[in-house]
Amino acid sequence: MKTALIVGATGLIGKHLTQKILNHPSYSKIKVLARKPLDFQHPKLEQIIINFDNFDKSLVVADDVFCCLGATMKQAGSKEAFYKVDFTYPLEIAKAAIQNGARQYLIVSALSANEGSMFYYSRVKGEIEKALTDLHFPGLLIFRPSLLLGERKESRAGEGLAAVIMKTFNFLIPKKNKAIKGETVAIAMLDSAQKGIKGKKVFESDDLQAFAS
Repeated sequence: MKTALIVGATGLIGKHLTQKILNHPSYSKIKVLARKPLDFQHPKLEQIIINFDNFDKSLVVADDVFCCLGATMKQAGSKEAFYKVDFTYPLEIAKAAIQNGARQYLIVSALSANEGSMFYYSRVKGEIEKALTDLHFPGLLIFRPSLLLGERKESRAGEGLAAVIMKTFNFLIPKKNKAIKGETVAIAMLDSAQKGIKGKKVFESDDLQAFAS
């Protein structure tokens, strides 16, 4: 049986992923790296409270590492803070993971990820994909969802309206750009982790739609 490690377990995708992995027979232990404890306990769950700016690399030990970290510019408050959450932290976790023998690294990116983009958000997402590729994980799985649907702890201005518009005009929107449930992305990550995919594989948003329950 395997050990999973999740970073970003309190976010929209991360919370679904955590619950699903806890109930999956392939995993005997699930580690969660977080700034503060989750609001529940489970026999298979090990919660590791860390400071992401200075953490013990030896704690990042697992077969499969799932990274669901992500922020908006508004949440982060500055480009520098956003860069930490969406680039520095995922990369440092990945470096520690591969050093400690992890076989797979699965990360939530974005539909618009492009290291050459003129848009800062998309450029950073593209840059983290490139940096992770250069680490040469045995398995690197990148998930690029479109607009995410689902309940969040925090409200994101504009996303609620965008979701309503996308639902209303869903029949006109190309499959790749259709809004997708956070739970569907979590299912895609968990199911894909069981397939032993070698090398790098990118799942575009229309690929993820196939995992919808």
